[in-house]
Amino acid sequence: MKKVLIFTASIGGGHNEAASCLEKEFVKHGFIAKKRDALWEVNRKLESVIFHSYKILIDKFPKVYGNLYDISNKRKTNKLMTELVLKISKNKIYNIILEEKPDLIISTHCFVIGAIGYLKEEGLIDIPFISVVTDFQAHQTYINKNVDAYIVSSDHIKESLARHGISRDKIFSYGIPIKNEFLNRTDKKPIKKKAFQILLMAGSLGHKDMKKVLKGITNINDNYRIVVVCGNNEKLRESIQKDYANLIQRQKIILYGFTRNIPDIMESSDIIITKPGGLTVSEAIAKKLPIVVPYYIPGHEKENLDFLIKSGLAIYVDGIDNLKELIKSIMRDPKKLDDIKKNMEKACNGFCPDNIVYLGENLIEDFNYGMVFSNGF
Repeated sequence: MKKVLIFTASIGGGHNEAASCLEKEFVKHGFIAKKRDALWEVNRKLESVIFHSYKILIDKFPKVYGNLYDISNKRKTNKLMTELVLKISKNKIYNIILEEKPDLIISTHCFVIGAIGYLKEEGLIDIPFISVVTDFQAHQTYINKNVDAYIVSSDHIKESLARHGISRDKIFSYGIPIKNEFLNRTDKKPIKKKAFQILLMAGSLGHKDMKKVLKGITNINDNYRIVVVCGNNEKLRESIQKDYANLIQRQKIILYGFTRNIPDIMESSDIIITKPGGLTVSEAIAKKLPIVVPYYIPGHEKENLDFLIKSGLAIYVDGIDNLKELIKSIMRDPKKLDDIKKNMEKACNGFCPDNIVYLGENLIEDFNYGMVFSNGF
C-alpha cells in the first residue's frame, strides 16, 4: 500500500479540516494516510505562542495582524522569515519523513514548504510534494520551485502563482479540499419552510463581531430563524446563550458551539453571514448558499473577500444598518440571489477531492518510488 504524509498546522481550523478531508479521501482509495501537525511537532512551545498570539491579534488587534501579514508577504521580508522558519524546522521535518517513509507528501499549511523544498533541493529526499493553498490568494511563503504540484481554489489564484514564476502545468484548480457531504447533490425535493433561515458563523474560533450582527438582525420581522455557529469559542456561545435565552427558547435562534452538522445546516439555510475564511466559503459555494460578509480579518481574509466580490460570489456589507436593509430586501425578493447562485454553480465545477488523489497517484508513478536518503545533514 502507498503511504501519504499530510502536514497541517493548528492555526485556524481550515488547515486541519482540509487535511482531515484529504486523509479520508486517500484512505478511501487504498492509501495509508498519516496526518501530522508540523508546527506542534517542531516546537510545542513555539506552536502555543504562535496560536495564542494569532488568537489575540485577530480578536483584539486585527489591524496589527493585517499589517504583519502584508509585511511578511513582501519578498525581502518573507525571505528572512522563511530562512528563520527553515532553521528551526528542517531537522524535525526531516526526521518525521524518515520515520513515516511516505510515497507522497502533502501540506495544507505553508509552514513546512521551506523545509521540504530545502530537503528536496539538497537531495535528502526524493518524494513528490503537493502544496494545498487554503485561501483564495497565495502568500509569498507558498512560492517554492521544489513544490511538485499546487492545489488551488480557482483559476484566479492559478494565474497569481504563475506570475510568481510557478509553471501553470504544476497548478491544479481542484478547489480547497472539503468533505463530500458538501459536494453531494440531493435528489430530494426542497421542503417549503415557514421561516427565512439565516446561518451566522465565523470559523472555528468564532468572532466577536458576531454578537453585533446578531443584535442587529434579531428584530427584522417575525418570519425568520437564525442558526448561530460559534465554533470552538465557548465563551461566545455561553454569552449568546445568556443574552438570547428567550429567542432560543422560542427557536428563533438555534445555537451551536462546534458542530459537524454544517452540511445539513447549510442545506436548509437561505443565506450565510460569515467572515471570508477559505474553507467556510468553499463549503458555502459548494452548497450554492449565498454569502454575506459583514466583517473580515485584515490580511488573507481581505484578499479572499476581494476575490469573492470580483467573482460575484458574495456581498460585502459595511455597517449593521446596511446589513438589516439587505436582509429585508432579500426576504422580500429572494430571486435577487439568483446571480450569486449561478456564479457559485460555475465556481464549484472543479471541486473534487478525488482528483487530488489521482494527481498524487500520478506523481508517485512519475517519481517511480519515493525515496528517503538517510545520510542526514
